[in-house]
Amino acid sequence: MNPQIGLPILIPLLAGAISLVFWRSRSMQRFVAVAGTAGLLLTSLWLLATVNRDGILVLHMGDWPAPFGISLVADLLGAIMVVLTGIIGFAVALFSLATVGRGHEAYGYFPLMHLLLAGVAGAFLTGDIFNLYVWFEVMLVASFALLILGSEKAQMEGAIKYVTLNLVSSVIFLVAVGLLYGMVGTLNMADIARRLATLEDNGMVDVLAMMFMVAFGIKAAAFPLFFWLPASYHTPPVAVSALFAGLLTKVGVYALFRVFTLIFNQSPGYTHEILLWGAGLTMLCGVLGAAAQFEFRRILSFHIVSQIGYMILGLALFTPLAIIGGVFYIMHHIIVKTNLFLVSGIVHRLRGTYQLKSLGGFYRSHPWLAVLFLIPALSLAGMPPLSGFFAKFIVIRAGIEAEAYGVTFIALLVGLLTLYSMIKIWAEVFWKSVPPEGDVDPYPAVDPREMWLMAVPVAGLALCTLFIGLNAEPLYALAEASAGQLLAPDRYIQAVLDHGREVAP
Repeated sequence: MNPQIGLPILIPLLAGAISLVFWRSRSMQRFVAVAGTAGLLLTSLWLLATVNRDGILVLHMGDWPAPFGISLVADLLGAIMVVLTGIIGFAVALFSLATVGRGHEAYGYFPLMHLLLAGVAGAFLTGDIFNLYVWFEVMLVASFALLILGSEKAQMEGAIKYVTLNLVSSVIFLVAVGLLYGMVGTLNMADIARRLATLEDNGMVDVLAMMFMVAFGIKAAAFPLFFWLPASYHTPPVAVSALFAGLLTKVGVYALFRVFTLIFNQSPGYTHEILLWGAGLTMLCGVLGAAAQFEFRRILSFHIVSQIGYMILGLALFTPLAIIGGVFYIMHHIIVKTNLFLVSGIVHRLRGTYQLKSLGGFYRSHPWLAVLFLIPALSLAGMPPLSGFFAKFIVIRAGIEAEAYGVTFIALLVGLLTLYSMIKIWAEVFWKSVPPEGDVDPYPAVDPREMWLMAVPVAGLALCTLFIGLNAEPLYALAEASAGQLLAPDRYIQAVLDHGREVAP
């Protein structure tokens, strides 16, 4: 019995329910938001420590053995992703106390935030392919509601694109699940992997692999169906943007890693070649889109797309070093990208705009904010000794060792163009003088308590970035152990189908 597996799902659901009970109490909802996300973070750390010590953990719901019941499974990748969910949830909850207005809170911001976190954690821990679909839909409902809070025109336009493409993805996903069930007669992912391995060469397996690739590729904002992301992520309140930027697309990336290392690993030469060039085009299109933008959050949104390409590249190369690089890159990117969105929120709170041309002078007026921007910005670009340098170095080295020179060159080029975008933001927002024209008060009054609530999570995430960069070896070892589990799917299958017994690392 491993109850800690279910707690990262149960705690956000319980926190959301309590928030609904105290619908009319703003102070109680805010307290539950911080306490609930803190509980999520602590239990996720407990889960990661247990998995790292004891191996893959399994919890069979209702004590029904696999493959007949619903299983929750925590391997190192799933546990790492849940810890990152807890970190981002806690940071965004603190930031929300200062930036989310009474109107948004009155329409259910905090219950929806908890529901979204429960959906993300559920997707990372489920061992059932149909329940992966269910948790995707939980995320979609919560994220769509958060996206339209405020009902502004730009929000509604972005939400339509967001929900349309994600519904297309969900339909493809559900059809693929139905066809897969018709072929193997089970929905448990470990059992699916075991049964598919016994099938003779079957073209239908490749068809299903492509359907899952398209469905999860849309969720991950991979080329060519990524345009829903930069059309929507800059429209909601900045706390919502930061939560989306850190977590939502990574669930799609996680699903790709899970499915193409566990289930569809029989013919990697076919599927992974498509993933390889999809990764290259995702990197290139995202970074070129960012280079053309002059709005803070739109630049960051396009860079989510470009950085997703590096993660998929790690999976596509499908070597031990590449998988390590992909996992390490996910750990680095979730922290950095969330932090950059939170920095943009502080800038907006101080000047009332995200337009680069209307900003300037922050290096002189708020030097601490300039430092807190530079840390994640230079990390995103891959500058040493920050976390992004090691993440890019591992992936690029894996590409060279695999002799994938074309896509490796694209990865290097995208790193340079990413640096260009970060320098553009630095020059426009922080270095240049405040523009003389405009209606924005350059120094509006901000409550010091609210400033602390915004600055503390940004500083905390910046310290996480420094920690990953300056302590890369233990994080590399964790990513290496995770990659070892992904590349040895028999251990996962044994843990799930052997009555939930732990399998030692």
